Amino acid sequence: MPTREKEPPQGLQLISATTTTFKSAGPIARFRAARERFGYLMARPLTPYYLILGAALLLVVLGLVMVFSASQSVVVEYGLPMTFFFRKQLIALLLGGAIAVALTRAPVRVLRAAVYPLLFGVVGALVLVAIPGVGVRINGNRNWISLGFFQIQPSEFAKLALLLWAADLLARKQRTHMLDQWKHLLVPLVPGTVVLMMLIMIGGDMGTTMVLIAILFGLLWMVGAPLRLFAATLGIAVVACTALIITVPHRLGRLSCVGVTKPDPSMDCFQALHGLYALAAGGPFGSGLGAGVEKWGQLPEAHTDFIFAATGEELGLVGTLSVLGLFAALGYAGIRVALGTTDPFVRYAAGAATTWIMAQAVVNLGSALGLLPIAGVPLPLFSYGGSAMLSAMCAVGLLLCFARSSPAAKAALAARPRRWRKGANSRFGPVLDRVLPGRKTTARKAPRPPRRER
Repeated sequence: MPTREKEPPQGLQLISATTTTFKSAGPIARFRAARERFGYLMARPLTPYYLILGAALLLVVLGLVMVFSASQSVVVEYGLPMTFFFRKQLIALLLGGAIAVALTRAPVRVLRAAVYPLLFGVVGALVLVAIPGVGVRINGNRNWISLGFFQIQPSEFAKLALLLWAADLLARKQRTHMLDQWKHLLVPLVPGTVVLMMLIMIGGDMGTTMVLIAILFGLLWMVGAPLRLFAATLGIAVVACTALIITVPHRLGRLSCVGVTKPDPSMDCFQALHGLYALAAGGPFGSGLGAGVEKWGQLPEAHTDFIFAATGEELGLVGTLSVLGLFAALGYAGIRVALGTTDPFVRYAAGAATTWIMAQAVVNLGSALGLLPIAGVPLPLFSYGGSAMLSAMCAVGLLLCFARSSPAAKAALAARPRRWRKGANSRFGPVLDRVLPGRKTTARKAPRPPRRER
């Protein structure tokens, strides 16, 4: 007896009906139809892929615009060309985009093979930064290596090295059923992370160290660490961070600026206060691109650490909520990727990459809003900074690669037809093949029917 096909939900039937039927339905039926349609679209296997791709593209494009606008006071002060920072950010974006495309197409086994070369390379670069005369000091921190035309910040790539190494380590231990013992859960994961943090703290980069701690605790949460062990590790981290803040006067001063709303005689909270002034001056729709006032000498680092405040002044509440929405979409898609895979390495790496982007965004946004101390970390995919852009694009490329590697996504890719053929769009076919997920199949082309002779 033939089985009866399952009928689609009522909302999908309503949407699939004619426009007249949809318009004649009541508001409740329309809402149910829209909700069913939205749920159907969000449940599709390739939805996380397109969410990550779309959110990342919108963030980098909007970030480029705001870098150009917020950096005008700096280029005028130092007599630089108007597009100086914009061009450098665009070059970093193009290079990072090429790396992200390569990572998107890379097999997972290739990523796992590159774990230890990347880790040792990052550790070696951090050691070079700590050598006097090699590391470059900017704004009190020695975190850069000068390559002549370009300065690289190895601590930004320490996040990438940590998440790949930790994901590979935990995946191998899970395969051999060693994660049930706390010593195998913590060793060598925690000591290796501490070594990276110590090398970074030699240069004084407390913000990147906090992001590494967030990645570590995200991995321990995903692997299912016992609550007592999780709480003990968290307590040790809190004590260590408190000691690092108390022993350095300028860090303690930044902590005292949390929640400030009025100027103080010492002017220690000048930057935090004017960040709030910029957000308050924006209103609902902002003063317009390029029309911000606080960036002209009142708001330091408006194109880097406080670009969110400059965005709030020029684009208003609508612009800031758009940025927050894009980060929320990126975080949701990353969680979907981590939950939708059966490969432990992919799950841990995707969760760690999502934790990295979200934690760094929270630290930056909290600093701009006066809710957290100023940590000096850029807003991922948005702020000015070549090394930060390259590392963030690598994280996006990894998430896109993992979104394509899930079993459901592979089945969806194999079943979908090509959207472009030879003809009018043939010039764009190779480009779209590299960016959009293509169909992979071993099926042979169907032979053409024989031509009939007249």
